[in-house]
Amino acid sequence: MSKLTHLDEHGAARMVDVSGKDVTHREAVAEAVIALSPEAYEAALSPAAIKGDVLAAARIAGIMAAKKTSELIPLCHSIPLAKAGIEFEPLPNRHALRIVATAKTASQTGVEMEALVAASVAALTVYDMVKAIDRSATIEGIRLLSKSGGKSGAYIAPHRPQGASKP
Repeated sequence: MSKLTHLDEHGAARMVDVSGKDVTHREAVAEAVIALSPEAYEAALSPAAIKGDVLAAARIAGIMAAKKTSELIPLCHSIPLAKAGIEFEPLPNRHALRIVATAKTASQTGVEMEALVAASVAALTVYDMVKAIDRSATIEGIRLLSKSGGKSGAYIAPHRPQGASKP
């Protein structure tokens, strides 16, 4: 079994010491998919929804979440973000939205958690905005799509068909 970096030699939780690492340009991309009822899907895509522009609110929430990741994930480093972005891809055949979050930095540690948190919070915001119409909306497939930079190098997730729950 590989050693978990957030545990010391005694198994106690710790923040990883990155002080000896080089500052490099790093980028991570993550996704989440939210499956909706047909009515909630149409409302999410409409800028005139009852609660307002669902995607605009979710985009801002995702960006804000990326900036607050170290406050949400206990052992995550606070890093300067050069970019945090959210894009939406409608999946009309499924009445779903694919949310893609991107985070970039020049730092001593990666931005995978920032991208994952951004995608997750954007999906949760869509749920919050449409729950009056569809409490059965399902958030699924939150995962890292790619990362670059740093000692461990690049990672690209294996292809997974839209909506598949396992790789």
